[in-house]
Amino acid sequence: MSKHFLGDTTVLLGRSLRHVSRSPDTIITTAVMPIAMMLMFVYVFGGAIDTRSGSSYVNYMLPGILLITVASGIAYTAYRLFMDMKGGIFERFQSMPTARSSVLWAHVLTSLVANLISLVVVVLVALLMGFRTGAGLLAWLSVIGILVLFTLALTWIAVIPGLSAKTMEGASAFSYPLIFLPFLSSAFVPTDTMPTVVRVFAENQPVTSIVNAIRDLFAGQPVGDDIWIALAWCAGILVVAYVLAMNTYRRKIS
Repeated sequence: MSKHFLGDTTVLLGRSLRHVSRSPDTIITTAVMPIAMMLMFVYVFGGAIDTRSGSSYVNYMLPGILLITVASGIAYTAYRLFMDMKGGIFERFQSMPTARSSVLWAHVLTSLVANLISLVVVVLVALLMGFRTGAGLLAWLSVIGILVLFTLALTWIAVIPGLSAKTMEGASAFSYPLIFLPFLSSAFVPTDTMPTVVRVFAENQPVTSIVNAIRDLFAGQPVGDDIWIALAWCAGILVVAYVLAMNTYRRKIS
């Protein structure tokens, strides 16, 4: 990785972050929407749900809300990539003496920064709603590490439709199943309350192990195998998505 690449990526990262800061709908979708869902689940449905965890419902469902926050945020990564492709930004930078992949990496890092800011906002609101944690420094670092891996994995998935979609709606529509996936997991109710077919799916999809690992880390409890399963899911998705996204990128700019 050359100094030229780092300098170009830093400049383009600043450009993308300025676009994010000037886009109110991005802030609303990535931070306000998950907060609204959290308020609804805690204050409308929370009293009727038995989590069998012995803790408050906001403690139980916060990990799922954090994953929905990331899934909502990466839709805008695909949207911004699509707009740059249609606007000829990639071709323009390719004609200049800039590092070949710096535009793409700037979008990926913008997604990471924007999503981490949104996650901090959601956690602060959860604290105001009564969220409490027994997590120490190592547990917090582990939670941050899992969320960073999860964000990067979904971001590289978002790169594929962002580069290849034919319409703006197509570029961002891929995120809907990702936003819906936590509802078929242990994010909001225990999986043993679900019908057999749904329960089998819920217990063997990546969101459940990620949610369980983060929930145990926040509670200061032993995590068990869930953290290794969660890391394996995130790393596996990240590698596959990165390879597919880079192949798509090379085809588009060749």
